[in-house]
Amino acid sequence: MDGNVLFAFSITLLAGLATGIGGIIGILGKKTNFKFLSLSLAFSAGVMLFISFVEMFDKAKESLEDAYGYDYGFLWTAAAFFGGVALITLIDKLIPHHEDKEHSDNKETKSLKRTGIMSAAAIAIHNFPEGLVTFMAAMYDPALGIAIAVAIAIHNIPEGIAISAPIYYATGSKKKALALSIGSGLTEPLGALAAYFLLSQVLGEALFGITFAAVGGMMVFISLHQLLPAANKYGDHHTIMKGLFAGMIVMALSLVWV
Repeated sequence: MDGNVLFAFSITLLAGLATGIGGIIGILGKKTNFKFLSLSLAFSAGVMLFISFVEMFDKAKESLEDAYGYDYGFLWTAAAFFGGVALITLIDKLIPHHEDKEHSDNKETKSLKRTGIMSAAAIAIHNFPEGLVTFMAAMYDPALGIAIAVAIAIHNIPEGIAISAPIYYATGSKKKALALSIGSGLTEPLGALAAYFLLSQVLGEALFGITFAAVGGMMVFISLHQLLPAANKYGDHHTIMKGLFAGMIVMALSLVWV
């Protein structure tokens, strides 16, 4: 395993372990700064949307234009992008989603525990393609990989809270709550391993472009379907807009300097 692969795998692992940070917050108490959480989620969405449309789509198009020419290269890029959206939409449909029933769950320990377990299962499945996203980006461009890893790590924190808080209040066990929150994030490095063994060994110019465009589509879906709705849940519209465009601006500046 060369240095670049080790680096890509390491930042993917760190991004996944951020669910453990959320797990710790979930068992420490109720003093979560929800406005900051909302701002952070919107910031992550801004980073991922800007990367997807400006950086990843463009890099994918360049590779596919080299392989298929200008017109067909763009068509392949667009098809792969929306194919990525369709794929992660299908994954999302197949995952059982837990509903937030805070009041009833507080009365029934079993329901609260089940909520935490279902959250852990759903988040673990969602994190797998995110690991693929981070690994592939880092293999191509380490700076881009870091930016994506940071964005994913930020949005993994509230996911860890969503797991650990109900488990802790249902069982009284901090160890169980923390173990489940950390475990759900470990599917991200599994996604990285899948990307390495299944994709990187046969990654030519055309396959790279298709994969990168598809991953960009996945990131747009994650931003619009997960990050922004979560940010809206914890904060107000003006906070979300500030975070969203701040993320885009920071990402734009980072592309100038790296």
